[in-house]
Amino acid sequence: MSVLAQAIPAPQTDYTTIIPELIVLGTGLLIVLMLAIRRFSNIGWYALIAALGFAAAGIVAYVDLWPEVTDGAATYAFSGMVAADGFSTFVVILSCVAGVLAVLLANSYLKREGLDKAEYFALLLFSAAGVQFMAMANNLVMVFLALEILSVCLYVLSAWNRDKFASQEAGMKYLLLGAYTSAIMLFGISFLYGGTGTLNIAALAQFFARNVLENQGLVFLGMALVVVGLAFKIAAVPFHMWAPDVYQGAPAPVVGYMAAAAKIAAFAALFRILFLGLSAMEVDWKPLLWGLAILSMIVGSLLALVQSDVKRMMAYSSISHAGFIAIGVAAASAEGMSGALFYLVTYTFMIAGAFAVIDCIGRKDEQYTKYEDYRGLFAREPLLAAILTFFLFALAGIPGTSGFVAKFVVFEGAAEGGQWALIGIGTVAAVIALFFYLRLIVLMYMQDSTERPDLAETRARVAAGPAVVLAVTVAATVLLGILPQGLLDMAGQAVFAL
Repeated sequence: MSVLAQAIPAPQTDYTTIIPELIVLGTGLLIVLMLAIRRFSNIGWYALIAALGFAAAGIVAYVDLWPEVTDGAATYAFSGMVAADGFSTFVVILSCVAGVLAVLLANSYLKREGLDKAEYFALLLFSAAGVQFMAMANNLVMVFLALEILSVCLYVLSAWNRDKFASQEAGMKYLLLGAYTSAIMLFGISFLYGGTGTLNIAALAQFFARNVLENQGLVFLGMALVVVGLAFKIAAVPFHMWAPDVYQGAPAPVVGYMAAAAKIAAFAALFRILFLGLSAMEVDWKPLLWGLAILSMIVGSLLALVQSDVKRMMAYSSISHAGFIAIGVAAASAEGMSGALFYLVTYTFMIAGAFAVIDCIGRKDEQYTKYEDYRGLFAREPLLAAILTFFLFALAGIPGTSGFVAKFVVFEGAAEGGQWALIGIGTVAAVIALFFYLRLIVLMYMQDSTERPDLAETRARVAAGPAVVLAVTVAATVLLGILPQGLLDMAGQAVFAL
């Protein structure tokens, strides 16, 4: 027995590398345990626990891990399955910020809609853990498992309003299409393994450096299928079909979180797989990213012009923004990556703030989400109209906001690589996007709503949670538009870790 034990090597474990993830998972399990023992009548207690869990994980990642990983070194643990470096730590901190905003926005929504089940917060925590493990994954199987953890939680959250058919439809569509793309990505992983003999992302780079590629067809097909699977999560064209229906039917707080979290996770995986594992195949995957970026920017902007529902418009806006972030990936440079990371941070704040306003205006059952419902909004709700206008301008990339800086830095990364055609197409897409944002702004300020007495006689209620979200997101969008250098330096340090 002892001889057998000596013959089997023990896996390398280092729990200090995943302390933030353990905090997030532990907080989710604590909520589940509390629900099994005794349910509190006020779900605010569970929201507080979830927010504290996210905050604690983010603080630990920034205070304890960030100073140790910004020198370019990476710590590999669990037999090389995960890698703790500046890149993964940056994404972990961002996911915790998105989690806190999601908790604050969800608490009042769940109470208003009579959906106050504390399991919601456990699912938020588990989905955030999926985002974090995707950023840390150094093995393709780990990428897939983390993606499924994130996806399953988002499927359930999308269908959280069981009394609303649109929410059920959103969850079902997301589930079915997500299952197909997960299978596609798994096929891609198997083809990469068949062509290289390894699933370790760092070992992939070593394989290409030491060997002449013999199974080119398997590797090329595997790479393409993996990119397709991740492109679905970021809602890049032509894999965007699910986004408009899911955004329209799912609860507004879920959409605000999902739009940010899914992009953070998928782009994190794309960066690590393409930049680290498949860097030797840059000439092969760059055209794929070019195509995704161009199609997403143009198609997303054009289709947003003809929408009549604000949440569907925001879905196509999200598709367009996925294209802009993909420019940073297609640049295949440190500048492009740091620009994309900065863009993800700014987009997280902008989309959370925008959907906080949409949730407040929509009221119970989110019955007011059509363009017609926003007619004359400034006369009824001047503050909410002004805040939404600010976020729309930020999403459009107006100077003075973080959205402008985000677009500038990804264009700068593309310029470093001489990709001027991509910059030109992105500029055209940004101009088109400005039109559909202005269309909603014109309705809010220059149209009369006297024919809607049901809206004129009632006022939207802004609870404490959404109020905090609005204050934080507005402040972050302004500060990152005026003083972006600190975050840009941090994003640059995260790049060097790869």
